[in-house]
Amino acid sequence: MGKVINIVLSGGVGSRLWPISRKKSPKQFIQIFEGKSLFQYTMLRNKALVDDYMLVTNETQLVMANQQAKELGIAVEKKIVESVGRNTAPAITLAALSLDPDDIMFITPSDHMIGDEKEYKLAVNNAIRLAKEGNIATFGIQPLKPETGYGYIEYDGEDVKSFREKPNQDLAIKYIRSGNFCWNSGMFCFKASVFLEEIKKYQTAIYEASVTAYEQSKEGYIKKEAMEKIPEDSIDFAVLEKSRIIKMVKSHFIWSDLGSFDSLIAYAKDFHNDELFEMVKGENIVNSYAMCSKPVYATRGIDHIVLIESEDCILLITKDKSEEVKQIREYAGDRDKNLL
Repeated sequence: MGKVINIVLSGGVGSRLWPISRKKSPKQFIQIFEGKSLFQYTMLRNKALVDDYMLVTNETQLVMANQQAKELGIAVEKKIVESVGRNTAPAITLAALSLDPDDIMFITPSDHMIGDEKEYKLAVNNAIRLAKEGNIATFGIQPLKPETGYGYIEYDGEDVKSFREKPNQDLAIKYIRSGNFCWNSGMFCFKASVFLEEIKKYQTAIYEASVTAYEQSKEGYIKKEAMEKIPEDSIDFAVLEKSRIIKMVKSHFIWSDLGSFDSLIAYAKDFHNDELFEMVKGENIVNSYAMCSKPVYATRGIDHIVLIESEDCILLITKDKSEEVKQIREYAGDRDKNLL
């Protein structure tokens, strides 16, 4: 019987949380969550549920990951180090190629915040059960509101009927009212051999190029020339939307990808982390927050504003536009690459 391996994906820069999240300090490694990072919380909550870890990351983030794992007393030996990012399908394929066929891969992003340990453990154990039965298990989060920043899963019991891209507000409301849609968490569980069979079936080019790249790798480091030849695609498009062995674990734990300042503010409220943000002070100030080294005051009439201070710039944006910070980051980076 194979082991349960937590495949921790870490390669993104958290562009929607710019300017506090940068290439040199991505959101998953920022230790602003009661002294720990999202990466560290990922490692800690899975420690009792898995037999081992594997990091799938790039060379820069590997240094940060190893250092923060060391702070927790965790040594991670297994790794896939990508010289070029090619999205989640190639990343997971390379990881699967490095494991025993019967190993259970529990795929988790490194930048999510999760609460309710009892419900989380229940969901993970259900997913492991489905994986041992030869399925690809995905985690669907019970939606709390018509969120437009997440993808959705249409389901019937454990059966997945369809995957839907991030909807507009009207469509998100329709999904919620139907009662048979969950948020797509981006977490998965399956046997290494089962995933390789599916990626080979539906995305032969990714499978073959990944095999070549892995055969040329050394100690988990993938050569740039080989990595660049792997077609870029997400696991959702490459496999999940095509496979006939997908099952969904309906999950009731608290979950957020903290992908925007709006969701970060909601997290601070829900988890009582009052040190992250302060309310903007003044007259007729409505639902406005600041992450700043100095107290923020306004005279009157400020409505749903977020102010973020970093060492070299300040972001001022309305809360309802917090999903668009990525475009602001790109605009700033076009003018000064040091801001990326």
